Amino acid sequence: MTIVFTGGGTVGHVSVNLALIPHFVSDGWELHYIGSETGIERKMVEDIPNLSYHPISTGKLRRYLSVKNFTDLFRILKGILQARKILSKIKPDIIFSKGGFVSFPVVAAAKLKKVKVILHESDLTPGLANKMSMPLSDAILTTFKDTEKFIKDSDKVHFVGAIIREELKAGDRAKGLRFCGMENGKPILFIMGGSSGAQSINIAVRNNLDKLLNSFNIIHICGTGNVDSTYDFAGYRQYEFVKEELPDMLKACDLVISRAGANAIFEFLQLKKPMLLVPIPLSQSRGDQYHNAEYFKAKGYCDVLYDESLSSDEFVSKVLDVYNNRNDYLEKMEKQTEIGSVNDIISIIKSFLIDKKKPLHYN
Repeated sequence: MTIVFTGGGTVGHVSVNLALIPHFVSDGWELHYIGSETGIERKMVEDIPNLSYHPISTGKLRRYLSVKNFTDLFRILKGILQARKILSKIKPDIIFSKGGFVSFPVVAAAKLKKVKVILHESDLTPGLANKMSMPLSDAILTTFKDTEKFIKDSDKVHFVGAIIREELKAGDRAKGLRFCGMENGKPILFIMGGSSGAQSINIAVRNNLDKLLNSFNIIHICGTGNVDSTYDFAGYRQYEFVKEELPDMLKACDLVISRAGANAIFEFLQLKKPMLLVPIPLSQSRGDQYHNAEYFKAKGYCDVLYDESLSSDEFVSKVLDVYNNRNDYLEKMEKQTEIGSVNDIISIIKSFLIDKKKPLHYN
């Protein structure tokens, strides 16, 4: 059997694929990944053994008027033609699409080639690329049960819960502390602003380092090009991006400050890390992180601080408040029911291939 994975642009559009790939490798499938030329997905998957990476052209369609919508349309059309050529060559049995704008040309090409597509949506509300891909897909898997409300083709929808990479569960606290050089006994504050960092969070952290370092050692994943060597303090470690060390760092940390991308916050939930979530502002997004953060707050898994409050005294007080009340968050996390199993998705894919004409009803 041959499977093609696609998805990219952010870590969140790759992480579920990373959770699935090892299982298909061990089952002896032929694996391919179609992504962009320079996106983060290439960096994350191209070194995986037994997986072939195929770059294509991709563009982004925006919700606002922009000349780039016109020029990117040609990039998308080029990507569809490239993806169609790749699919013609490798003849996959099925496509698994995680979303992001690189995925749409692949899904469109799969429709042209009559290849079955299973699509995964991580956020509570679907992104534009997935919205465009949904009518072309044969099944839609969701992380949030309530996502079905936002999908017209509800008969295709299957709630599978959050899928967490196995390697994240195998972190070693001692290794994480040694790697970061933090062994003085202070609690660890882990800060992550998404794949490319978050400038507003970076600024807020650095403006308040003296106050934060009174209570915490800090691991700061600040994004590509955002390490600032002028902030060279004991107990503060900056990294652009981490890969192999991430499970150990997460195991070592006691509290997380993060944007509110679905995959990341469900990973923190699985690892039982109290969170202060700072969603991307509504002025800069479609509101997906806002909805994710509010959902987690209502469940009692986190507190939420909005970008406009990062420059105020509320930032440090919120951080301390979450840490001081960490046991309340941990109690709620112990009772969570949102984490799914990678085996559920694998069963859907395999069952769908056994009888391709049979509707998917595996909930």
